[in-house]
Amino acid sequence: MLEIFSVIRKLHGQGVTILLVEQNAKMALQTADRACVLESGQVSFTSNASDLLTDERIRRACLG
Repeated sequence: MLEIFSVIRKLHGQGVTILLVEQNAKMALQTADRACVLESGQVSFTSNASDLLTDERIRRACLG
């Protein structure tokens, strides 16, 4: 998994846009610029990834 995220970061550094669907929310939010959180197929939160990473609601719901 770390190798995949390393490649994603490298591509991002080259200006490539990536749509990532990932269950490891913490790793995804640490890598992404923007993020959406889906609950029961509906978008429940969308923001800068760094904001979602520190949002208490997201931490409880997705990050344990």
